[in-house]
Amino acid sequence: MDPHPYSLLTPDAVLDAVESAGFACDGRLLALNSYENRVYQVGVEEGAPLVAKFYRPGRWSNEEILEEHAFTIELAEREIPVVAPLADEKGNTLHQSGGFRFALYPKRPGRVPELSDPDTLEWMGRFIARIHAVGGTKPFLRRPSIDIESFGFEPGRYLLEGGFIPADLEVAYSTLLEQLLAGIEACFGRAGKYREIRLHGDCHPGNVLWTEEGPHFVDFDDCRSGPAIQDLWMLLSGDRAEMTLQFSYVLEGYRDFCDFDPSELHLLEALRTLRMIHYSAWLARRWEDPAFLSAFPWFNTQKYWQDQILALREQAALLLEPPLATF
Repeated sequence: MDPHPYSLLTPDAVLDAVESAGFACDGRLLALNSYENRVYQVGVEEGAPLVAKFYRPGRWSNEEILEEHAFTIELAEREIPVVAPLADEKGNTLHQSGGFRFALYPKRPGRVPELSDPDTLEWMGRFIARIHAVGGTKPFLRRPSIDIESFGFEPGRYLLEGGFIPADLEVAYSTLLEQLLAGIEACFGRAGKYREIRLHGDCHPGNVLWTEEGPHFVDFDDCRSGPAIQDLWMLLSGDRAEMTLQFSYVLEGYRDFCDFDPSELHLLEALRTLRMIHYSAWLARRWEDPAFLSAFPWFNTQKYWQDQILALREQAALLLEPPLATF
């Protein structure tokens, strides 16, 4: 695959693509903050701007993308505040132009939610539960699951075999990685068999648009199957006492629509650790994309890996702690 898959996605190519889907563009174009895919706000004549999302070539199959679309449309039909793709007159939500696959979305206003506010946390818990209530009605058939292999073992191998770890830190990183993966497996073992449901998968505050009416959930690009806690732990921050209090507010709203299995709290730090390992490998895999070089100049420096080792050592200790309490 071309190491720079978006080199041909010029402004004209973006506008041509949107017009090929039946919209008359007015020439306004604004690149939005996205790196895995390319996302633009596009002005159209006699209407509100659209958001055009161009999928990274080679990442998802058409069937996997369409399953993402179907999930968000299903949620929207249940009056859950998600931003679903627009369908054309034939019902198509996935389009192609100039060698790129893309989808169009209505533009929604909003800001990042204030997670220090208990009412906001309760509200978030309530709407995530509504997503999960729908997500649990049937499984994904195409989208993958969140598991230790694809988020831990495989990314770790990629980093070590790809020569990204500095030579003087390689032994420290590989030894620590082995310890972490064993700790993660132990956490999953303590959690026991959990229920897999369809998830947002990447439910951090940046993927929520907050208004006075509450949240709108966007960017289901990473939707997968997995435990409910995956969509909840990213709302928590701070020390153990702070996270316990925050989670009590989230859970108060969540339980309005869904039961929560407290055994999944054994997975909280395990999932956080997997995300850290996977994130480093994600940056490494995209390092030849010019957008990543300019947006993440600190990656792959000596200091980055030193800081990663320190942060992962902290995670190794957290993996041994008992889970948060629920009330």
